Amino acid sequence: MPRLLKKIGYTLYRIWFYILVALPILLFFPFLLISTLSEKWYSQFFWMARNLWAIPILYGMGCPPKVFGEQNIEKGKSYMLVANHTSMLDIMLMFYVSKNPFVFVGKKELAKIPLFGFFFKRVCIMVDRSDAKSRMAVYRRAQKRLSQGLSICIFPEGGVPDDESIILDSFKDGAFRMAIAHKIPVVPITFYDNKKRFSFSFFSGGPGRIRAKVHKFFKTENLSEEDKVNLRENVRAIILKELQQDI
Repeated sequence: MPRLLKKIGYTLYRIWFYILVALPILLFFPFLLISTLSEKWYSQFFWMARNLWAIPILYGMGCPPKVFGEQNIEKGKSYMLVANHTSMLDIMLMFYVSKNPFVFVGKKELAKIPLFGFFFKRVCIMVDRSDAKSRMAVYRRAQKRLSQGLSICIFPEGGVPDDESIILDSFKDGAFRMAIAHKIPVVPITFYDNKKRFSFSFFSGGPGRIRAKVHKFFKTENLSEEDKVNLRENVRAIILKELQQDI
């Protein structure tokens, strides 16, 4: 009986999450839609996505966020935001971490998610990782967004590992190659609690504080294409060390 009650609780927690995801989109659909009609209005879309969608979801799930760090993200500057990826809460927490408007780069499969996917494909940079032309197109779209003063966010693991015992999967090159090409700082961010609060395993999770740490930025002005592997591994090492120390 206790096991059954737990499963019922986990199921209700999941259902509540999807209600929280969908409800603001339905309530503010006309305003969200209008803000996607022109790239010039992306800042307005970002503000609504952050303040009317992401933050209510975090608090509504009983997961109040706490952000601390070694360096502040400055208003009006462009960055490459990278973090570990273990949960759907990662998207909402990233919105909370950065008040500066940024654009997600994510796999095209996310566009299939009802409601969320509709806006994802309109405002984010989608990539088909199996298609070289798609990967190259990402760089052109990112350049355009950076020229508009926006930042870019990529989860460099390229997806969530099927094996949840993996603390941090290997990183792909894309975020670091792009940061070097556009000479923008890389901002490593550690998400400590999202897997525990809302992992991709259905019968798991629960309310509680979620923490994020913004680490010292990596400058890229003096780096070249040949430096991408060192940059990638140095960023990964910082996040991995932080996660290991928190176990």
